[in-house]
Amino acid sequence: MKKIIAFYCLILMGLTSKAQETPEFKKVEYPLGYTEQLNVVYTIANGWEGKMDLYLPPKDKGPSPVVINIHGGGWNKGSKESQTGFNTFFKKGYAVANIAYRLSQVAPAPAAVEDTRCALIYLIKNAKALNIDINKIVIMGGSAGGHLALMGGLLGNDTRFDTNCKGLKDVKVAAIINKYGIAELGDWPSKSLNMWLGDQIKNPVFVQSVSPIYHVKRNSPPVFIVHGDADPVVSYQQSVNLKKKLDEMGVKNTFITVEGGEHGKFSKEKNAEVNTAIMNFLKELGIHQ
Repeated sequence: MKKIIAFYCLILMGLTSKAQETPEFKKVEYPLGYTEQLNVVYTIANGWEGKMDLYLPPKDKGPSPVVINIHGGGWNKGSKESQTGFNTFFKKGYAVANIAYRLSQVAPAPAAVEDTRCALIYLIKNAKALNIDINKIVIMGGSAGGHLALMGGLLGNDTRFDTNCKGLKDVKVAAIINKYGIAELGDWPSKSLNMWLGDQIKNPVFVQSVSPIYHVKRNSPPVFIVHGDADPVVSYQQSVNLKKKLDEMGVKNTFITVEGGEHGKFSKEKNAEVNTAIMNFLKELGIHQ
């Protein structure tokens, strides 16, 4: 009898452990009239399905602006389900495309960049069916997601990473929102970077090819940057250098420094200020009224 009880205890411990390993996230709440399309497959790569969650506003006001949201996690953890705070965009009538991408354990660099590009291209190709305005696409992310947002937008019509989603000649975004992202990979030594780059970490040409700062051009889309000056994970200098490059190339940008801010750990009041600044930035660009 004791052996049977011990056996069931082990099973319960295993179930508890699995439950702890798989966190539950709250469901995205959206305004009345919005519709959702969850786990839409936007690309397939070697049997892996790239999925996005779409939150679409009513069609009665015409094509809507859209924000592509990319989660962080050092390219090796995190999930789209962890991203739920889109109310600021919903209030202004934006559609939201919340995407998943291949983590390092599934495929190393440049897989996550390829997926980001494919998500962007999917939205452009399906803009009419989704009722989104291809001239009002915003791409946004934090940390590694900030890096991917920068790559996705700054590449423009450079199709080198569009292998899995060919056939589109005009790829553009209206704005990039970069929250404490990595701009120059060669200046960010970390285990996460080693894992993502793999053997390519010894290839400076490749490292440069997946570093956003080297893709800034005179016709690059406007960039909003926010970074805490006490960030212990991604150096604040990364954003300082990106800002300098954008200025040198004459690219419109806004850079907000969160004094004492750590890696995405800002006060509630500061987060509210940043969200307001982001929406003002996008309004100035004519993406919403």
